[in-house]
Amino acid sequence: MNNGRVFDQPATYRIRVQGRLDSEWSDWFDGFAVEAEPGDRTLLTGRVADQPALHGILAKLRNLALPLLLVERVEG
Repeated sequence: MNNGRVFDQPATYRIRVQGRLDSEWSDWFDGFAVEAEPGDRTLLTGRVADQPALHGILAKLRNLALPLLLVERVEG
């Protein structure tokens, strides 16, 4: 029984931000892959243990003042 708390399970997320980060930021973002995209955007992809871990990644992005464009849970 999961009590409807599927988001407390490990999951992979894609997060797109406005602004440019290079792959050297990967360690700071807990091992997320960091990929520069056209149009001064960056895509971060990685696995988090649970929602608090995801919020930790989002807080780091907030502290860098990078606007969020996408936060997507990747199924499978």
